[in-house]
Amino acid sequence: MNGKNITHLSLKYLIFITILFSSCQNKISQVETTATYGAAAKELMEAVEKDSTLKSLLVASIEKAKQLNPDTATNPAQSLDAYYAYISKMEKSVPWTLVRDSQHPSVFSNIITALCAFYFPIDQPMAQLESNGCYNNAVEYSKPFASWLTTFNNSWRRYLDSDSSWNDSYYQIVLKDTAFGLQKNWYESPSNWKTFNQFFARQLRSPAARPIASPDDNSVVCSFADAEPQGTWAIDGNSNIVDAKGVAVKSANIKSIEELLDNSQYKDSFANGALTHSFLNVNDYHRYHFPTGGVIKEARLIQGINPTGGHLSWNSTEKRYAFNPSAPDWQMLETRGLVILETDEYGLVALLPIGMATVGSVNFMDNIKVGAKVKKGDMLGYFLFGGSDFIMLFQNKVQFTLDAPKAAGNGAYQHLLMGERLGRLTKRKAGKAHM
Repeated sequence: MNGKNITHLSLKYLIFITILFSSCQNKISQVETTATYGAAAKELMEAVEKDSTLKSLLVASIEKAKQLNPDTATNPAQSLDAYYAYISKMEKSVPWTLVRDSQHPSVFSNIITALCAFYFPIDQPMAQLESNGCYNNAVEYSKPFASWLTTFNNSWRRYLDSDSSWNDSYYQIVLKDTAFGLQKNWYESPSNWKTFNQFFARQLRSPAARPIASPDDNSVVCSFADAEPQGTWAIDGNSNIVDAKGVAVKSANIKSIEELLDNSQYKDSFANGALTHSFLNVNDYHRYHFPTGGVIKEARLIQGINPTGGHLSWNSTEKRYAFNPSAPDWQMLETRGLVILETDEYGLVALLPIGMATVGSVNFMDNIKVGAKVKKGDMLGYFLFGGSDFIMLFQNKVQFTLDAPKAAGNGAYQHLLMGERLGRLTKRKAGKAHM
């Protein structure tokens, strides 16, 4: 073999080795990159690669969101890879560290923007989903993706339950933000907070921090949480909300009480009764208490998918996200609790703490069991990050009057602290419906 052939073979061998080395390096790089993703992100990546329809929908939805909001500060997921990266970051972060909203820099605003940045890319109406029965024709409500949302919620909750999710610098951040009320000596010692969720579900230092209105008078209904009352709605004889528009609570435009109660044995017990609900904000005390006393007849959790809570839009002028609560009437989407309480004088009362995006964790205290007798003000349970609305239902045999004070100017109700007077109950003559 002459030198020319040897040189030719050596060159081919060198090219082969170079290609092989490059291929190995790429595979190692891909493994290293994949290893940086969180468990939920990896699961979504695998699902997307196996499902070309899901992939095309997700890419198109992200692109549509990018066209509406190209700002990477408030909409960092401008591509599929960027969405994977954002999911992974969320899985290992406390919510206010995910974005820096320079237009609205408070802790509260950064939390809201961080959640919107997760949902906005998957909340766009897609023509391809018009025949699939998905609310808003959005990817987040489609079955493959909606199932994955539960995986993500669980993954993020595990982090927010871990010691890695809390430190003194985080405490100092919320201490300086007066919206959380940590300066008011309401709460237990901060030394008890080892995780983000322990801070979020913080307990009161003593019952004196939230006095109960007329504790021995069940005709006075107290606020079950720190929350803002939203109003009352009549229920008709078929157990549907009388108002044709229903009542918007999170992602559900509630019309059917039967669906709300998830076919409880008491699903028809509130015909011709009334519904009221109150909204808890992210900075509120997130434990909920019994608004009246009685005996527990039913207690259970109803699992949901916890989507956005009303489809999102981007206000390009104000540079902020906005919720448009025009929601489905064919199902209830959020995880929620259900407790049926039998009072001595005022019939049955249904209590429903409602979860929300993203974690939607609704929890009862260990003593919440059928047959247990409770007093007004006793603790019912708590939300971990992502909870925050509370519904009450009353029967036809009573009239519930929401008489909480209203804010000046706009007609909205003032924010109440848990235990403050929400309204009153009076007995009515049999057969007379709520008006």
